[in-house]
Amino acid sequence: MIKLIASDLDGTLLQNGAQKLTDRAVRLIHELTLRGVHFIAASGRQYDNERRLFDAIKDEISYIGENGSLCVHNGQVISRGTIEDSLALRIMQEVKKENHFEIAVSREDACFIENNNPDFVNHIVHVMRNTTQIVDDVTKLDGPILKIAICNMIDGPHIVDKYLKYLKDMFCSEINVVTSGNIWIDFIAPGANKGSALQKLIDLLGIAPEECVAFGDQYNDVEMLQLAGTSYAMSNAAPGISYYADYVTDSVEDVLEDILADLP
Repeated sequence: MIKLIASDLDGTLLQNGAQKLTDRAVRLIHELTLRGVHFIAASGRQYDNERRLFDAIKDEISYIGENGSLCVHNGQVISRGTIEDSLALRIMQEVKKENHFEIAVSREDACFIENNNPDFVNHIVHVMRNTTQIVDDVTKLDGPILKIAICNMIDGPHIVDKYLKYLKDMFCSEINVVTSGNIWIDFIAPGANKGSALQKLIDLLGIAPEECVAFGDQYNDVEMLQLAGTSYAMSNAAPGISYYADYVTDSVEDVLEDILADLP
């Protein structure tokens, strides 16, 4: 029997750039939790952002934030991953050499950005509605840092893919470097990913991986898809993601509806 469902948000539960859950999604998740199924929002987003997104049912679910660097259950942090300060500094210094890439640094208290690109600032503050602090220089921040995300809003996915390969060649021995959307590249704390965070949570809850369902669309979802007994890649997922999943779907909500209907 299915006891836990973990879903990525952007590009998965949230489609076409949506920044709000549908009423149907909220209803289905609420009904699943009432039937004893744990629901986990598993995202590259910050924890504060995730709770705002799920406001109507925010205390009914658990959260994996910052691509696995933070896992929160019943308001308590059950796992946390951080990037060593000197490594974070080297990453940010390297990215600052490249034009058109903006940096967002995640700590547990806020997301930190610089005021270089008005479109980027607007996206972080007003579209995504992150808890944000604007600073003069992100390289001067004190840790602990949970995640570094970089974004190119100008050149398009082909430039992001090219730069991803360059960054992987430079840093992959020290940190996981993955796409987190068409214009985003994330540096995830060593040893942290959505799969490792989910493992901590299911261990806490006494749930077997075979009793879990997971949904995702990007390479930051791979470990979570591999862990779950049943996994779904979105039909519009990044190339190759379906290889790591059992099924492909156009709609998380449709699958949730089916799971709910099959519960005893």
